[in-house]
Amino acid sequence: MPTIKALLAQATQNLNASSGSPALDAEVILCHVLQKNRSYLRAWCDNTLTETEQEQFWQLCRHRQQGHPIAYLTGQREFWSRDFIVTPDVLIPRPDTELLIELSLALVAHDAPGPILDLGTGSGIIAIILAAERPNAHVTATDFSPKALAVAQQNAARHHLNNIGFYHSNWFADLPPQRFQLIVSNPPYIDPQDPHLHQGDVRFEPDSALIAADHGLQDIKTIVATARHWLSEEGYLLIEHGYDQEAAVQAIFKASGYQDVRTHKDLSGQARVTGGQT
Repeated sequence: MPTIKALLAQATQNLNASSGSPALDAEVILCHVLQKNRSYLRAWCDNTLTETEQEQFWQLCRHRQQGHPIAYLTGQREFWSRDFIVTPDVLIPRPDTELLIELSLALVAHDAPGPILDLGTGSGIIAIILAAERPNAHVTATDFSPKALAVAQQNAARHHLNNIGFYHSNWFADLPPQRFQLIVSNPPYIDPQDPHLHQGDVRFEPDSALIAADHGLQDIKTIVATARHWLSEEGYLLIEHGYDQEAAVQAIFKASGYQDVRTHKDLSGQARVTGGQT
């Protein structure tokens, strides 16, 4: 029977042509199969796997060779030092979204009651982190996809949070009337003709969470225009968007009468989040 060391070496070679991080991918897949951490693979590199474990490992490696994202193969992704359940019904959490969370936390005092609204919550990462970091705030999260909402609710339960309310809603459509201090969203913002839709992980992610009409701006326009009726006095709206949409999104905010409209750049220097105040 091949050892852990031998399996990893062969898998790394197999994945080399299809992955930018073949050794890491092989280790993450094997950790998932064995339900062990990566230090175990090094400490017990001469151990062998059962036939069932080997079959599962090679099956997942074949899926990875076909381009399937690691997060969907293992069913989880670490984000903001927390583990989240991830399925093909939701977007895979990306470092880009950390900026949206950082800006949101800066706008809500630690002991503030909120309330906060996360539109299009997906896996729930934004709502859950805000609820965890601001335990006195009440967070509302919406999604029009029942499957995505189920994933978000599982993640909230995993992190033992009871200050989040979930609503099956197309943006604001099915929310009970209320006002929010802060509304945040990472909506679909990719142009349907964008060539990146045929590359990398996005090939396997839900189109409904990625693509928007009007060059990727339709959902942003809807949110910006409607949010004014749901924000409290001097409330804030923050929206994540594409790196090349800064001017267009700022114009949308200003046309709807928002004040102090600003775009914030991510760690790579790309325009990533635009916000404004009522």
